[in-house]
Amino acid sequence: MNIGQASSSSGISQRMIRHYEKIGLIPPAVRRNSGYRDYDQRDVYTLRFIGRARDLGFPIEEIRTLLALWRDRDRPSAEVKKLALSRAAELHARAAALESMRCTLEHLADTCHGDDRPDCPILHELEWGTP
Repeated sequence: MNIGQASSSSGISQRMIRHYEKIGLIPPAVRRNSGYRDYDQRDVYTLRFIGRARDLGFPIEEIRTLLALWRDRDRPSAEVKKLALSRAAELHARAAALESMRCTLEHLADTCHGDDRPDCPILHELEWGTP
């Protein structure tokens, strides 16, 4: 199948497929006599794997590791679990940071009169770090 078909089947854009080839995340596609890339079902499975890993927040280098573990049928599952738990902890920390920012913004908005007066605790916080 050509790159457009591989893209449709995997849910990964053509641009990203080319990028993944360029950075060595996936092997270069076999080329037809015409020079066009030719993908098979195994390539589509790999692209779907990458897409799901990206959706779960794994960065490229961890996806590279996951791909190696996926291909190694003798790998201990403990390595995979360790990566997943590490990513979950990272996401938890980011979620907590986002929640803190949301609470701060809501507090600042609550302290702002939001009228024609120039005094604004939101801008004061951004300038000085205190409302």
